[in-house]
Amino acid sequence: MNAEPTGNTGNTTAIQVTEVSADAEAGADTEVSDGTHRNAGPAGVALVTGAGSGIGRAVSVELLRAGWSVALAGRRPETLEATAALVPGGASLAVRTDVSRPEEVAALFRAVRERFGRLDLLFNNAGTFGPGGVPFEELPYDAWRHVVDTNLNGAFLCAQGAYRQMKDQVPRGGRIINNGSVSAHTPRPLSAPYTATKHALTGLTKSLSLDGRAHGIAVGQIDVGNAATDMTARMQTGALQANGETAAEPVMDVADVARTVRHMAELPLEANVQFVTVLATAMPYVGRG
Repeated sequence: MNAEPTGNTGNTTAIQVTEVSADAEAGADTEVSDGTHRNAGPAGVALVTGAGSGIGRAVSVELLRAGWSVALAGRRPETLEATAALVPGGASLAVRTDVSRPEEVAALFRAVRERFGRLDLLFNNAGTFGPGGVPFEELPYDAWRHVVDTNLNGAFLCAQGAYRQMKDQVPRGGRIINNGSVSAHTPRPLSAPYTATKHALTGLTKSLSLDGRAHGIAVGQIDVGNAATDMTARMQTGALQANGETAAEPVMDVADVARTVRHMAELPLEANVQFVTVLATAMPYVGRG
């Protein structure tokens, strides 16, 4: 259950685009007749949201190393650039984006289209857990709204942008992978905003998968449990359990998640992993704890 928190950045819109690196090994950079430069790696063009840390960073690195061109989206340019720096020579583009803001998501997709010319994969990853340990009856509406705006509305906006691009491009089609969570199946205590949005994301995945058939767009979801990232560091020291006790939980290498996403991404569009769950083997999920 891990994603990069993304927050409200105020009323102004400030899009920062940084072309981090592109070389011949990662994909030929050529100027086309309309004056734009397009660099598509041999494996295709991917967009990863929440790419500055955690699962988003791990997936971005995995794709870059496999030859993908990757647009890195997130709130903090410095963390996006740090992600790109992990793969010297990779074809990447960093775009500062708050996914909860429609105008910033629109600018993100314009930047991807202008730089790479197409989009083959969206990894819809940005998210936030919200305030932890707050009883439901005390949960502020603003906190609820922030989680919904990021985890659900942000996923909707990015999926819609990807749909529009994938329907219009030639060759047509592409793939969307939504980052769900084991919380899309079983909640943790005091996690109503996060759990509700992850259940909703499952519905969005199913609906988009159905609607995408006519346009060559495959949509799937990865549900992750206890990948070792900054967000789950507390799991190893003690997490609240359903019986009210606090207990340490095992975690798994986030690279295992990244490899699973890459496998999903590199299938032909005639095949799709609709849902997959990847979790720490001994975490308290299956059964009663």
